[in-house]
Amino acid sequence: MSTSEPRSGEAIPAATMVIFRNGREAPEPELLMVVRSRKMSFAGGMAVFPGGRVDLADRELAARIAEPHQADEIAHRIAAIRETLEETGLVIGLQGRMDADRAMAARAMVVEKQALAPVLEAHGLELDLEALTPFARWLPLGLAHNRIFDTLFYLADLGTGAVDIEVDATENTRLFWVSAKEALAMAEREEISIIFPTRRNLERLALFDDFAQAKAHAEATPLRAITPKIEDGRDGPELRIPDDLGYPVTSEPITDVRRTERDA
Repeated sequence: MSTSEPRSGEAIPAATMVIFRNGREAPEPELLMVVRSRKMSFAGGMAVFPGGRVDLADRELAARIAEPHQADEIAHRIAAIRETLEETGLVIGLQGRMDADRAMAARAMVVEKQALAPVLEAHGLELDLEALTPFARWLPLGLAHNRIFDTLFYLADLGTGAVDIEVDATENTRLFWVSAKEALAMAEREEISIIFPTRRNLERLALFDDFAQAKAHAEATPLRAITPKIEDGRDGPELRIPDDLGYPVTSEPITDVRRTERDA
């Protein structure tokens, strides 16, 4: 955890990993999602992608390896790698000798130390920051949350690798692989709940037949902070995002957004 807390009303820097693997049950690629514990103050009970806040230790490691003008973004990548290891047990964005036992030990150490640098040193690993592709930045000011997160989303690919995952029961209650289209269908059937940014990201991810398409689209799309705004729509107030950032759906009735958050 970070040793310093943001001031009241200040956005908390965070990072999230959208992990692809080749589909097992359908031709579409599958994504790893977690269901957050209802005890969590932010998005409790919601299905989201693995991730969390950028901690001081992430920034300290970034400062050692990056140029000053790159350090903030590199700290976000490090946070995404660290949080993914902690929450899922997956070793993504790291290079070095790795097997199931070493991955389990690395996860235990990152949970204990709350930092990635000791894991790198103890297990002879190196960062592979290019394994992460920036996908989106969300800054949902004004939504019904008691904390505001400024979150960078990254794409990463597992390919066909057979991997073991195990939920971090302190923050999450479930891990599951699912295609973007099926996740949206699950939300419609009320089998999972998803917040506004997750729904919009799933709709965008559902456009792609494989990781290569998603990566190419992300690299060709501007990366600007997305701050949803309430505007008048044909049938009442809507929550809208810009229409030039790659999202096929850019608005939702505010009544639907608030109902989803209330039901979480």
